[in-house]
Amino acid sequence: MYKLSARQILGIALLSSVLSAGTVACLDRFGSRLQPSGSAFTEAPAAAVEGVTDPSQVTDERNNIEVYRAISPGVVYITSTSSGGNSFFDQGERSGTGSGAIIDDQGNVLTNDHVVAGSQRLSVSFGGTQKYPARLVGRDPDTDLAVIKVDAPRELLKPVPIGDSDRLVVGQKVLAIGNPFGLDRTLTTGVISGLQRPIPVRGGNGRMIEGAIQTDASINPGNSGGPLLDSQGRMIGINSQIVSPSGGSAGIGFAVPINIAKRVVPQLLRNGYVDRPKLGIYPRAIKDLREQVRLPVTDGLLILQLERGGAAATAGLRGLQSSEDGDVVIGDIITAIDGEKVTDVNDLARILERHKAGDTVQVEVFRDNRRVTVPVRLLPTQNPFRRD
Repeated sequence: MYKLSARQILGIALLSSVLSAGTVACLDRFGSRLQPSGSAFTEAPAAAVEGVTDPSQVTDERNNIEVYRAISPGVVYITSTSSGGNSFFDQGERSGTGSGAIIDDQGNVLTNDHVVAGSQRLSVSFGGTQKYPARLVGRDPDTDLAVIKVDAPRELLKPVPIGDSDRLVVGQKVLAIGNPFGLDRTLTTGVISGLQRPIPVRGGNGRMIEGAIQTDASINPGNSGGPLLDSQGRMIGINSQIVSPSGGSAGIGFAVPINIAKRVVPQLLRNGYVDRPKLGIYPRAIKDLREQVRLPVTDGLLILQLERGGAAATAGLRGLQSSEDGDVVIGDIITAIDGEKVTDVNDLARILERHKAGDTVQVEVFRDNRRVTVPVRLLPTQNPFRRD
């Protein structure tokens, strides 16, 4: 039984008070992979996209032309409008712009969350000056994805075919269509420069998007939310971020993989949020406590507290406890889940990403100076997302 000194308890308490809000928010990640009945957000069939010839049979220039002509009608220009700040001197409206891709014939549009976050009004144009009203369907800040629905004539709704981001290779040609700086339906081309890049979520909530696609295709402000396409005209990613000291394209852009959207979008269409699997713990990373306390392991997640009736509590995991003589006894330290090492909440999030509520995971913990594996059945988070 490993007991904590008063100084150690104070160290944990002080650190917990500073980090509690952020860490609790980081416990739940990507959830159910079940798609709602009638969802049109599926991978394109093996047959070629209409209007796009087998890329190996035409010149690169011809391929660019065909992909643009076939796909650009499904790429839209999004304008979001919000009220000014709370200051007496800042009462005007603010607007932002971005891009999006039509994903079905119902008018649902896939875009980035940061394009629509905080908006009071949304409008969509299909090129030109005509704008159509749109409304928010659902947001997922953790993956920087959102779905809005536009009220537009059906003949304008041209869904962008969906590809498979798990089959990508570095060096593969890609094309980006969007609205940089308000310039409707601009095409840029490049290659995949890297795969499996972790990138921070826009908005500074401390989360990471795992497995982002890096490309040198020019991406500029206004491209956000637009599709990244393969040479067959299928959407393989959603353009999201750039790395640039100047704010313009520097040849380092990132897209959220379409296979992440395949997990998230059906839930946004169905619920308006992502129902993530939940372990039901309030942890601290051991690496963040090393300077404050001495603990029996060097890496892992120390469980400070359990949610009453939560998955971890039901399975018998332990948080900090009091002994009969009033000492504080250390709780379980999670060191691995399903055989994968866990050192911080991002590791936990990445592992839970592959599961849905109802799945059972094998949680390895350090307890009473030995390692124990405990099966835990994950529970859902009920409506964790609140619209701004």
